[in-house]
Amino acid sequence: MAIGRFVLSFHAVLRRMDAFNDLNLEKETTTMSSIQSHNGELPANFPPRSTGAARNTKSDHTSIAPGEIAIGVVIGRASEYFDFFVYAIASVLVFPSVFFPFEQRLEGTLYAFVIFSFAFLARPLGTVAFMAIQRRFGREVKLTIALFMLGISTAGMAFLPTFAHLGFVSIVLLSLLRIGQGIALGGSWDGLPSLLALNAPQNRRGWYAMLGQLGAPVGFMVAGGLFAYLLSNLSTEDFLDWGWRYPFYVAFAINVVALFARLRLVSTNEYARLLDERELEPTDVVEMTRSQGRNLVIGALAALASYALFHLVTVFPLSWITLYSQRSLSGFLVIQVCGAALMALGVIASGLIADRFGRRRTLGALALLIAVLSAFVPTLMDGGVLGQNIFILLGFSLLGLSYGQAAGAVTANFPAKYRYTGAALTSDLSWLVGAGFAPLVALGLSAHFGLAYVSLYLLSGAACSLGALSLNRALEIRD
Repeated sequence: MAIGRFVLSFHAVLRRMDAFNDLNLEKETTTMSSIQSHNGELPANFPPRSTGAARNTKSDHTSIAPGEIAIGVVIGRASEYFDFFVYAIASVLVFPSVFFPFEQRLEGTLYAFVIFSFAFLARPLGTVAFMAIQRRFGREVKLTIALFMLGISTAGMAFLPTFAHLGFVSIVLLSLLRIGQGIALGGSWDGLPSLLALNAPQNRRGWYAMLGQLGAPVGFMVAGGLFAYLLSNLSTEDFLDWGWRYPFYVAFAINVVALFARLRLVSTNEYARLLDERELEPTDVVEMTRSQGRNLVIGALAALASYALFHLVTVFPLSWITLYSQRSLSGFLVIQVCGAALMALGVIASGLIADRFGRRRTLGALALLIAVLSAFVPTLMDGGVLGQNIFILLGFSLLGLSYGQAAGAVTANFPAKYRYTGAALTSDLSWLVGAGFAPLVALGLSAHFGLAYVSLYLLSGAACSLGALSLNRALEIRD
């Protein structure tokens, strides 16, 4: 499977990384875990117990190398993004015809984008609900329910009757499944990215922060490549009849693989020990909002430029090409897949750049570059095949560089007690404000008022990021 091959190729690199300074874990000669008995004493390679996390631990621990945690992060995020992009691409290519045939193509696409936004509205609710499940039943139960809910919601779309068969009820069912996706995505937060970032060496924090972000380009490459293949090898009638359903079937299988990969880490004693040491536990949302409301807002806005650009190079251009261009859709998806490959390289490079210059400077500089790019959106999107390709490739490259450090921005200011829940909620809010309505707003503005308004929309996201970064003087994670 493409995701498995991708992350395994990184495993060789990750195993050569320096061990966490805080953890000083011994690397195993294989990636399999081994149980070691310590007769009730903590092993020497465990981090010292923090004063705020004095908790009982079991005498047996399963050793987890940093590379294994990183692979779990990449697999988990890639599976989530695959589900995400399968739905996003179908919202442009399929749903206007299948669920909104009574409207013109533009209006049908806008309606599909309205339902697209439901997941982002539901995501914070999912985070809150599943934090309560975790407090009562544990991480393994929470993660299992969330990922099965995500897989069932996504795979369920493959079995949906069309409007021609069920009328408006089909639209209601699609909406409910989309809400299910959002709730499940909120509930799938496992703390692995925070654990990586918190235990990274001082001079490698940008590198470890970017690992979870690799899931986005990987997920898009698999989803975009799959749809491009189907479009190239099926007639339009077959694609709209049954071909579009296949990626939704695949999503469930990928989620099962991701579930077991992540449970292998989450269910170990050492993983629980490390989370306890770093106080990465759910906290009361009301208490956290009252105490950390300012940090929630700043964290959500700090990376807004990245989240705004996210859908303006993935979903919006595909809808624009579908409506206003004669280009081959499969060919355009191939260009976007190439752009996603550049994004992956950009994500990796962002770790090196952030470690050299700091995450705050990196995010600020990329917000400025995104603001510059916003001025050229009309010229490039109206510039024919060459201009559109330049916009896609350049946009994906900038997205990788900026999005690679977006995760570091949302956890930086929270005290240890609130970091686990704060990281999840600020990410939810960033997606909601920056990306949730981006395809709907961008297509609606461009269709009725011109592409110049898309520039203003992207520019506003960059301005919000710069404003939040100017207020935020503590982006580096505090130990």
